Amino acid sequence: MVTREELNNEKQKEIFKEEKRKETKKIVKSVVKWIVIILVFGILFFSYTTYISSVKVGVREYRITDKKIPESFNGTKIIQLSDLHFGTTMFINNLIDIVNKINDRNPDIVVFTGDLIDKDYKLSSKDQEKIIKELQKINARLGKYAIMGDEDNEEFATIFNQSNFTILKNSSELIYNNDNNPILLVGLSSINNDQNIESAYSYFKGDVYNSNIYTISLLHEPDTVDDIMGNYPTDLFLAGHSNNGNIRLPFVKYSIFKVNGAKKYDQDFYQINNSKLYISSGLGTTNKSNIRLFCRPSINFFRLSNS
Repeated sequence: MVTREELNNEKQKEIFKEEKRKETKKIVKSVVKWIVIILVFGILFFSYTTYISSVKVGVREYRITDKKIPESFNGTKIIQLSDLHFGTTMFINNLIDIVNKINDRNPDIVVFTGDLIDKDYKLSSKDQEKIIKELQKINARLGKYAIMGDEDNEEFATIFNQSNFTILKNSSELIYNNDNNPILLVGLSSINNDQNIESAYSYFKGDVYNSNIYTISLLHEPDTVDDIMGNYPTDLFLAGHSNNGNIRLPFVKYSIFKVNGAKKYDQDFYQINNSKLYISSGLGTTNKSNIRLFCRPSINFFRLSNS
């Protein structure tokens, strides 16, 4: 005969088993919930970094004010594009969109500050023809200019020459706008492409140079600024190479990854004595994962003003 005590024990065991089943079920639900959250977050993160933040090109607008800018250049619009790294996240469809963004703003001057084709991408002749066709469509009343980056090779010269760009290889050019007061555009090749600062700034060693001329210098590696400052007068530096880090921390200007040639200067803007340095966030990517985070690809759009 089963005693009351034995019945109570059996009942307690059943209650314990039921509570254990409920606890196990609760734990399983919690684990499944977190797995789903992590998977959804992972998919959203991958989609954002790969298909949105690495591809959707923005436009950064700046006003450059300096009394040295000639009256005839008041309101002049300059667009800088840099580090296309064709073959990473940027292809022909992206370039078409970029060219449309440029022409929509009706620039007077367009400059490219290096790294057209990614070093790991084998460019086909068909790709080359399409790139030339798109770059030819860029309209710039006062000229289109380009300098070589550390990853540029003989394809660079072929493409930009046929796209009606003037390649500034350690050289400079006076740009006039309806009067006799020009600005000076200096183009410095990348360190890896026989950089020669003295040659690039040879204008300032001539007999008839204007010491008050407003000077814009195109660089690829922004750290080159320190080799120029104090030796040659420059009012505005436009550089590339760093891509502003590709991956940045939110709400603070800090790059996770820094590259040689942009260890010191890698953010979008620096005031260095009386000179301004703007660094493009680039268009393609420079990391093997081909992702960007809190650092969208962009083109820089400048308006010059003398007051």
